[in-house]
Amino acid sequence: TSNVHLSEHISEMVETVLGDLEASKCCQLNDDGDVSPLNLGMIAAYYYVQYETIELIAASLTAKTKVRGILEILSHASEFGNLPIRQGEEKALKILARNLPQKLPESAQFQDPRTKALVLLHCHFGRKALSTDLRTDQKRVLCDSINLIPAIVDVISSNGWLKPALAAMELSQMVVQGLWNKDNVLLQIPHFTKDILERCEAHQGEEPIESVFDILTLEDDVRNGLLRLPDEKMADVAVFCNNYPNIEMAFDVLDSDDITASDPVQISVKLEREVDDEDEEEEDIDEAQFGKVAAPLFPKEKREGWWIVVGNTKTNSLLSLKRVTLQRTQKIMLEFMAPEEPGDYNLTLFCMSDSYLGCDQEYSVPISVAVGESDDDDGDDDDSSGGDESD
Repeated sequence: TSNVHLSEHISEMVETVLGDLEASKCCQLNDDGDVSPLNLGMIAAYYYVQYETIELIAASLTAKTKVRGILEILSHASEFGNLPIRQGEEKALKILARNLPQKLPESAQFQDPRTKALVLLHCHFGRKALSTDLRTDQKRVLCDSINLIPAIVDVISSNGWLKPALAAMELSQMVVQGLWNKDNVLLQIPHFTKDILERCEAHQGEEPIESVFDILTLEDDVRNGLLRLPDEKMADVAVFCNNYPNIEMAFDVLDSDDITASDPVQISVKLEREVDDEDEEEEDIDEAQFGKVAAPLFPKEKREGWWIVVGNTKTNSLLSLKRVTLQRTQKIMLEFMAPEEPGDYNLTLFCMSDSYLGCDQEYSVPISVAVGESDDDDGDDDDSSGGDESD
């Protein structure tokens, strides 16, 4: 009898779980009892994300969601539901929240672990000092977040929304570097302060100092005069600047003179990492070191990831997306369907980092879409029922 009860209990558990997964649109059950995964289920499985989280992400996102909205969705992930709220922490979180540059949602409850996750993320971007316990919790939130954000990007991509996808990619950069996306990108560099920024902005050189690359190209004496840091801190600056990626991107629209409505379009993309001449001369160069992220405020080792995206900024349409890692060079192919309406279109190709602010790239991709053969057939022969397509 115990075996029968056990079998019934297991069957009931399986049915309940499958019912929950079906309700969250992660899988589909047919009349024969077969189970097939749906897109949300495959995303959840790939990133090891709880199904309740993927259901929440899919239900909460819209075509107009911005960085702040994605941040709130992220903080409500089920993964953060068991963050501890220790005695006295509720008060501490309220005090921290009061001093944040951006207000929390009015619905925020400080005894809720998800509100705690949101406060800790805000503190990370604002580089606020935390107690030892809160710092430990923050590290966990950051490590979980960097795994959840690619899942959010994939859900957005499935809906074909461009701007929310770019916003989620910016959020990934914020999590790794501990800055708001509107902050000066030079603040990523270790030991950079507002005083150093002011000296850089006031510098009367041939070119303004606006990027990490500009810091690298300064003469040593000029750089030392602007930064005024001791040798050990200058060494940290050098490590970051030398790791900061300088990526060349080239692309080619295949058969660009022969694009017809609703037919596949292919864009060949080549990424190449620019390497210092000194590194080039070293015979035993270790390419495995390429792509190692310099992120002093991120709690674990991270390697670069890149999202290559093509979209239409006017219609907020994401047409194709691939996520790649890059050592020295990488070639990828993006494919999407040409618009149904013939005409000239100005698409945009993006190269988005998941780890650094200020090194994203975008290129204009003009395409001309001609009338499809089936459309010609329909126009030439009114009796044609299907418009037979020829090769």
